[in-house]
Amino acid sequence: MRETSGRPGAPHPTQGLNDTVHHRTRLGIMTVLHEVDRAEFGYLRDTLNLTDGNLSRHLRTLDEAGYIEIHKGYHGRRPRTWLSLTPKGSRALAEELAALRDLVARLDGVADPAEAAEGE
Repeated sequence: MRETSGRPGAPHPTQGLNDTVHHRTRLGIMTVLHEVDRAEFGYLRDTLNLTDGNLSRHLRTLDEAGYIEIHKGYHGRRPRTWLSLTPKGSRALAEELAALRDLVARLDGVADPAEAAEGE
């Protein structure tokens, strides 16, 4: 068994995770929006398998954080809502992905205790 004591030298990679971005649905929204210039509400709803109300709630959170822009308009006579990622949202997504990569790298660098015991 591995043990630790004392103070760690660097902050744990989970400290870099953004609670607003990290939620599975919001991370999904932001990654879809990162792939396109803008997406229609129905496309996001269907792609992420969400209800209208659930998607709306998460969009409100991202909008309040300044991570997305909401554009309302019409396609013919039908009202439409389009969404796009802001530069601040792009930065937040990049930082989230970097923190996740750091976490994975840390876990990949830690030997499995069972494997280490076999090598002794």
